[in-house]
Amino acid sequence: MRNPGARVSNVWAVVIAAAVTASMAMGIRQTFGLFLLPLGAEQGISAVALGLSVALHNLTWGLVQPITGALGDRHGAGRVAAVGGLLYVAGLGLVALHPSAVTAVLGIGIMTGIGVGCTGTGSVVAAVGRAASPEQRGSMMGIAAAGGSVGQALLVPYAQIGIGWYGAAAALGAMGLAALMILPAARVMEWNPRNPAAPRRPLSDLPRFAREALRERDFALLTLGFFACGFQLAFLTTHLPAHLALCGMPVWLGATSLMLVGLFNIPGSWLCGKLGNVIRPEVALGGIYLLRTVAIALFALLPVTEWGTLLFAAVLGSIWLGSVPLTAAAIARRFGVADLGALYGVCFFNHQIGGFLGAGAAALLVDRTGSYAAFWPVMILVGLGAVAVNWATRGPIRATAPA
Repeated sequence: MRNPGARVSNVWAVVIAAAVTASMAMGIRQTFGLFLLPLGAEQGISAVALGLSVALHNLTWGLVQPITGALGDRHGAGRVAAVGGLLYVAGLGLVALHPSAVTAVLGIGIMTGIGVGCTGTGSVVAAVGRAASPEQRGSMMGIAAAGGSVGQALLVPYAQIGIGWYGAAAALGAMGLAALMILPAARVMEWNPRNPAAPRRPLSDLPRFAREALRERDFALLTLGFFACGFQLAFLTTHLPAHLALCGMPVWLGATSLMLVGLFNIPGSWLCGKLGNVIRPEVALGGIYLLRTVAIALFALLPVTEWGTLLFAAVLGSIWLGSVPLTAAAIARRFGVADLGALYGVCFFNHQIGGFLGAGAAALLVDRTGSYAAFWPVMILVGLGAVAVNWATRGPIRATAPA
């Protein structure tokens, strides 16, 4: 007979390792916006080149997430995360040692894009979902998602101080060294598949599997709504510090805002995960998108001030990554957890198409007009669309697959 206490201890080990992995992966990428102007001033990399590199990072992440999720389901999410950690280190190191527009595209756009696809919240919550019981699943996935915010809270000021003291290239190298922490955490998280009896479809079968899942109306709506999350968050992560600088705000405000987002999302992700245990996750997701969109609308309409910006960051932070455990919980309720990594990856691909458009279109806009003013109404409309599609979903109409 298995010892329940040992199982609980094992679950917490997986959750903590997953939180550390997500903390490094998500925290580092949240600092990219801080480098937008300094790399241009120091190394001659234009803001549009770096902005498009971050946009490509988002698109690459989305393209690989279904594949890395499926590999994690089959071989263990920890093995996949270890490979991603090495790619993260190499991509950041390349730009730090040879800063240019070309290395930014290759290092940040492609290498770290693949790296975060292996190590980000989409990969780690699948491992946690397999380790936790159905009753624990929402809360535990929320805790793992909150790990990404711990990294943001710690690494944003670390990056800002490094830029000020040693320059942008050296600070980017320091981010690469921080990514080494992913390697030992990945070994603990899920080195072997947790459900070896699950069907092991080949990767070549992934497109057919994705099409079958998307034929289900409500999974398709959930996937469509996730576009808005990527669109809004990629724009804010990449361009909020530059927007504040263009509005005449002090440099410290951009870094502090991103740090506040991370701090407030630590309890926020956990609470959102618990909320998914109480009400249908899609209903909660619609509420998150509505609150986020209202906050964006008020920030866009009111004059930009220091205290208003900090309040905006705190509100956003409370729901920043709350969509991750809720989306994963919605998928698990419909399909079980055996293929959770692959199915979340399918949904997340649309998230990252949104991220690519949000970061890339804004970079082109500011390069042409010198302002982000025309982008805020688009952010509002996209958010309202996400509210509508999530609230149009229905509850699962068939029994959940075995966990």
